[in-house]
Amino acid sequence: MFGLVVLSLTSVLGYRFYNQPRLKEGTIAPTTVRASRTVTVVDEEQTAEKRKAAETGLVPVLKLDTAITQEIQQDLEALLLQVEQLRETAGAMPFAEEDVLSPATQRYLRSLTAAEWQRFLVELKRAMGFRPLPAPVSGLNPLEITPIVDLETLPTQQAITELEQYARQQSRPQLQALLETIDVSRLGYQQALELLEDNQDLSPAEQAYILELLNLPEEIWLSTREGLRLGLERILTQGLPSGLPADLEANAVQGQLQAQIPETSIALAVEVFTEILEPNLVPDKDGTKQLAEQAAEAVEVVVYEVEKDDIIVESGQAITRREFILLDEFDESLRGIDWQGLATTASVVIAAVGVFTVVQRRLGIRLRCRDRILLTLLSLTPPLLMNFGQYNLVAIGLLGSSFYPPALAVTHVTLLTGLSIFNAMPYSGATIIPWESLIAAAAGGLLTATVAGRLPSREDLAQLGGTVAITQGTVYFVVMLIFSAAPGTIWSLVFPAAALFGLTGLAWCVVALGISPYLERVFDLVTPIRLAELSNLNRPLLKRLATEAPGTYQHTIFVSSLAEAAARELHANVELVRAGTLYHDIGKMHDPMGFIENQMGGPNKHDRINDPWQSAEIIKKHVSEGIAMARRYNLPEAIRHFIPEHQGTISISYFYFQAKERAKALGRTVEEKDFRYDGPIPQSRETGIVMLADACEAALRSLKNVTPETALGTVKKIFRARWQDNQLVDSGLKREEMDLIAEVFVQVWQQHNHQRIAYPKAALEPRRVSSPES
Repeated sequence: MFGLVVLSLTSVLGYRFYNQPRLKEGTIAPTTVRASRTVTVVDEEQTAEKRKAAETGLVPVLKLDTAITQEIQQDLEALLLQVEQLRETAGAMPFAEEDVLSPATQRYLRSLTAAEWQRFLVELKRAMGFRPLPAPVSGLNPLEITPIVDLETLPTQQAITELEQYARQQSRPQLQALLETIDVSRLGYQQALELLEDNQDLSPAEQAYILELLNLPEEIWLSTREGLRLGLERILTQGLPSGLPADLEANAVQGQLQAQIPETSIALAVEVFTEILEPNLVPDKDGTKQLAEQAAEAVEVVVYEVEKDDIIVESGQAITRREFILLDEFDESLRGIDWQGLATTASVVIAAVGVFTVVQRRLGIRLRCRDRILLTLLSLTPPLLMNFGQYNLVAIGLLGSSFYPPALAVTHVTLLTGLSIFNAMPYSGATIIPWESLIAAAAGGLLTATVAGRLPSREDLAQLGGTVAITQGTVYFVVMLIFSAAPGTIWSLVFPAAALFGLTGLAWCVVALGISPYLERVFDLVTPIRLAELSNLNRPLLKRLATEAPGTYQHTIFVSSLAEAAARELHANVELVRAGTLYHDIGKMHDPMGFIENQMGGPNKHDRINDPWQSAEIIKKHVSEGIAMARRYNLPEAIRHFIPEHQGTISISYFYFQAKERAKALGRTVEEKDFRYDGPIPQSRETGIVMLADACEAALRSLKNVTPETALGTVKKIFRARWQDNQLVDSGLKREEMDLIAEVFVQVWQQHNHQRIAYPKAALEPRRVSSPES
């Protein structure tokens, strides 16, 4: 079988070596070859590669997003309106003639708080030689103000100097009017500041530049306001792309504002735009696609021309791509079977099959001949489908994990990925490895191989298909960007290809689910879904069992409870144990009354027969009849194994000892084999667990009013008898697992044998209800 597998895989993987040129790129020409005719040859592969690079390497086409543009303009207008309202509240600036108070002094004076203003008046009085000053508008007495800050700073002294000079030049009423004007402007400014600080929607940076705008002189403010509007319109018309570095964006903004805004306001305007501007250029998918198509069409076809009698290649010259294409056109490339390539392929296949065999044996998995045929057929499909640009590793992973343990399915998919990469490796010509497809397909295949075997329903598998689509598409997208021909790969072109590849993964899941039932039938396999279907108590065979052998049916349900709990604790195949247990005693339907659980207190058939040999045959016959019945109902082989293996080769001890007593009285001997089941003994952990559960069921049911310790001792005694009889030697169960299984059995027994409250007898007596007429 090993040789057949290697031969099949080598034949399919090595198909490209059946017609390989000996004169290919990089080889040395043995003779000089001339063109027998004038010809022009198109290099299809090189042309396709250049067109693909042209499509994916373009700079994306961008377009203005009108919604974003309008939103930015609205943000600016809202900002300007807010500043305008605050300026109205703060009052005009400047509030006095500049030859009276300089702009810097005016900004300083109106920024003073009430306490600072009173302190300033005190300092002004002292500077003016304690000449009486008019009462301030605020109504506070300057003499009662305690200095709270040090105002002996340059702005303070500058303001005092300017006011002293004004006082010397003007009359006392004029000085008083100026001080009142300052106080009114200061009060308005403080009110504007409070409104600004109370606005929780503004960030500290926004509050800072609004404050700067608030302090601008009226003339400069008007110029700045109109310049901001005009500059923003020009910037948005040109558009801002995403990803533009902050310094480049600031330089671009400053360049647009240079001629629109007063020099003193440019830095402030740049700060405003830095806060409100955002990219308003978005990718134009249709435009990009159209440009990519135009770029691909613009790529010149790679052609090689040669005139008649021209030398294609000279003797001893290394063959280039051009010369190989021309040699192949003139049938001078010496095509034939490449035995070295086939030998390399065979070596790779032998290594892969060898690794698979080692893993299979390490996992303790028994494969039948039909299993090997199925795995071989599945393994042949990836190299065949690759010729059509299709990758079905997802389907192989899903089917493999459903039919066999996930670890074996993962190994299978991994090895097939390696063989696919080998199959895609360029052997000659310009062929490149489609990494994006191979890696994405491998990711989807490994996902299904890991997860599918653990999913018990078709609904779960359908959800897995959606996950596979997302996984394959994402991996394809990422790998495509990594291996792209240019750093500016167009996402809008790569994304549709990635989405399509993801959908092919979903499609392969659907294909796998569709063909799975047929493969199950043809190759006699079981999946979690089929096991769940077989475990449905409404199946015809189980309904017959419940009707024709009700005692056996109840026995089966309890054995199933015991075996399932133990299988779950030992991490065995719970679904297989459940289904196998439900059918393990179906053979008892051939003679239900031959088994005590179906007699329901009636006469025992074996007492009437009074022949231990015949009774033993009736008992043993439930195994052979059960196998025959399972075949008639097309039960899988994995389920049929439970019928003989749950009995193994144990002795039918009751009738054996009865036969020995009779034979002793007659002076005859008894063959023990006549009273033993034909076997085989359990060949798997699952059938071994069912054997133990079947043996303990009757003993546990018969226990009444005993402690769990007593029940545990009874179970362990039965286990010891099976172990010493070598019934579990091939099952894979370990001696240390016996105690764990025994504890689980007792726990299940306790759950079934729980105490109940006695029903009051008075509640059972019918009560007479008097009628209204009596």
